[in-house]
Amino acid sequence: MTRHDSPPELFSDAGPEPLRGSVLCIEDHPMNMAWNEGLLAAFEGVTVLKAATGREGVRIALAEAPDLILLDMTLPDISGVEVVRLLCDELSSQRLTAVLVTADTFSMDVIKAMTLGAREYWMKPLTIQKLRKDLPRVLARAQADRARGAGA
Repeated sequence: MTRHDSPPELFSDAGPEPLRGSVLCIEDHPMNMAWNEGLLAAFEGVTVLKAATGREGVRIALAEAPDLILLDMTLPDISGVEVVRLLCDELSSQRLTAVLVTADTFSMDVIKAMTLGAREYWMKPLTIQKLRKDLPRVLARAQADRARGAGA
């Protein structure tokens, strides 16, 4: 299904104000990255940053401080758990927010990553319905947490 084949209401920002923020997708599979990027393109106020490896994702996260990180748990260089471990200080201080994206059901790696500071986990494949439901909530909370931390 392409953007042009779908009803326009699926691809317009929800609510009275358009969703705004930056999302870093850390995903090594090109098709999954293209899928996620296409879904996120439905939110005109959302800027998408991309990383194909865990280490590249960590570098971009620290340099760009995106509002949200969508983190694939299985990466070619380091695991999603290791990415969360490397970003642990930023996650615990709420300078960064990570959501795990996995095809696996709830696993020990998900538990470890959430213990280290990941906010929640979403099952693959992501859908426009999932993003319309959860992205505004997660972005708003991440932005509020960051603003609170900056004022402290």
